[in-house]
Amino acid sequence: MKRRKFLQVAGGTLAASAVAAPAIAQSSPEIKWRLTSSFPKALDTIYGAAEVLSKTVSDATDGKFQIQVFASGEIVPGLQALDAVTNGTVEMCHTAMYYYIGKDPTFAFGTAVPFGLNQRMMDAWCVHGGGNDLLNDFFKKYNAYGLMAGNTGAQMGGWFRKEIKNLDDLKGLKMRIGGFAGQVLSKLGVVPQQIAGGEIYQALERGTIDAAEWVGPYDDEKLGFNKVAPFYYYPGWWEGGPMLHAMVNIEKWNALPKSYRTILESAAQTANTWMMAKYDAGNPAALRRLIGGGAKLQPFSSQIMEACYKAANEVYAETSAKNADFKKIHDSYMSFRNDQYLWWQVAEYTFDGFQIRARRA
Repeated sequence: MKRRKFLQVAGGTLAASAVAAPAIAQSSPEIKWRLTSSFPKALDTIYGAAEVLSKTVSDATDGKFQIQVFASGEIVPGLQALDAVTNGTVEMCHTAMYYYIGKDPTFAFGTAVPFGLNQRMMDAWCVHGGGNDLLNDFFKKYNAYGLMAGNTGAQMGGWFRKEIKNLDDLKGLKMRIGGFAGQVLSKLGVVPQQIAGGEIYQALERGTIDAAEWVGPYDDEKLGFNKVAPFYYYPGWWEGGPMLHAMVNIEKWNALPKSYRTILESAAQTANTWMMAKYDAGNPAALRRLIGGGAKLQPFSSQIMEACYKAANEVYAETSAKNADFKKIHDSYMSFRNDQYLWWQVAEYTFDGFQIRARRA
């Protein structure tokens, strides 16, 4: 190549590089967001997932995209986290969508509904069963975009100040219970109460409520429920695989560079995996300590379980008849659940059931 021609080519390349550099810089701007959690810092797993998300985003962007995490009550109360995103007070929140069923019962499907999906099924429905698309189409009405960002796995049935032997024992019972399950239990005479996690202990201690459910042994031990309510029931049939969401103000989401949206999605998935793994690792030892400390572990009776299942289906039918959004997601969700248990009973349940029997032997 002649020297003059080489310089012309090289000069053109250098000039193009000089023009391109600012464009690259502009695609990775410095952004600072605030995230309000629905949970107190003391609950290191359910709160901690938001910190995992934040750190992952920062690390992946060399600190250019920073998300500062605030605990429940530091900016807004925990049960108002979504409102803060909707109205633009903060860019993000980390919350359970069923906290907002007072706005619309359809929100329940974002977290868990009675006799619904377990954790792995919930992930499968969201990622490969159309769940994410259905939920985000609904979330648009609240100026928000949702990312899967945690799961507790199947929860416990809660702490009771008195023994629950039959359906009559549920009548008039004041119980802290989140989400759609309160409407189901209302049919059986329970008086549901919506109370944030950090306020449950005092309500139980004072007798303002008779029972409370939260998550499972790892968190329940931290909150000290065993000190004020001795009977520990299982399973939490209303939360077989409750998902947490990172909710983003939709204008802020749309304004993000594509690379940052991808990083944020990946960070939320990291938090999703991290939370479930941490609960699975911590629950066995916590359950042993609780039982060793005097907690009376008991299953709900078959009579109670069957009555609750019947009541849940009645509530689904009633709600679907008057709420088109609810019906649309309900039909997809339950159809997916039924197919999943067709498979689960063949391999997963059979394997787990044998392992449990072998351990006992």
